[in-house]
Amino acid sequence: MNKINNLLDELELQIANYSKLNQIISEGNVGWHIVHSCLVINSVCGAVIKSDATKFVKKFSFKAFLVLLLNSFPRGKAKAPSFTVPSEELSPASILQSIQTSRKSIEALAKAGKNQYFTHPIFGDLNTEQTIKFLGVHTNHHLKIIKDVLK
Repeated sequence: MNKINNLLDELELQIANYSKLNQIISEGNVGWHIVHSCLVINSVCGAVIKSDATKFVKKFSFKAFLVLLLNSFPRGKAKAPSFTVPSEELSPASILQSIQTSRKSIEALAKAGKNQYFTHPIFGDLNTEQTIKFLGVHTNHHLKIIKDVLK
């Protein structure tokens, strides 16, 4: 959990750059990437917390294995689900609120059972441990994009 909280700290440091955009790198500005990352954290943590551990299906996914092993997502290969796309006008205050909500979601995730899970559309069921790793990789992916936008 410390890793994700550290990544949230890094996102928070980028709030001042929220309106910066480099369309060669991404269609979304820095604020979009911060809020998107938070929306993913919140929705995934919520799914894990609501899940029934007895329904967890452990199944090998080569794609999940590769992503979690390499700690990296390829860019531009997936489209964000609509519920993870920021829909409101972004401001420093709203972005900070998103980060604070994500911190609470991470606290709640820390209390989840070992086989509570969420179902990723490509990777399948990810248990709590895998979910934590996934959230770290995903958040770091967007931090890399933010850094490239700011170059």
